[in-house]
Amino acid sequence: MEKPQDVIDSILEIGRKAMPTGMADAIKDNSLALMKSKLEELDVVSREEFDIQTGVLAKTRAKLELLEARLAELEENLTK
Repeated sequence: MEKPQDVIDSILEIGRKAMPTGMADAIKDNSLALMKSKLEELDVVSREEFDIQTGVLAKTRAKLELLEARLAELEENLTK
């Protein structure tokens, strides 16, 4: 049994063969540009930016935990 992606690839290959040379690439380029434009309208971030922000958040969380521990230590020293 063929995978759905294999069926799609077969259909796309038939379409490429039926088109004049270069038209398939033009359609692909235009489709990618359209999808990118629509994703930007949806305010979607790239995987790269998501990973960067995840790293920033992890560092910030670690600093916050250190500050919380330091604050608890200082508060404990004040009550002694």
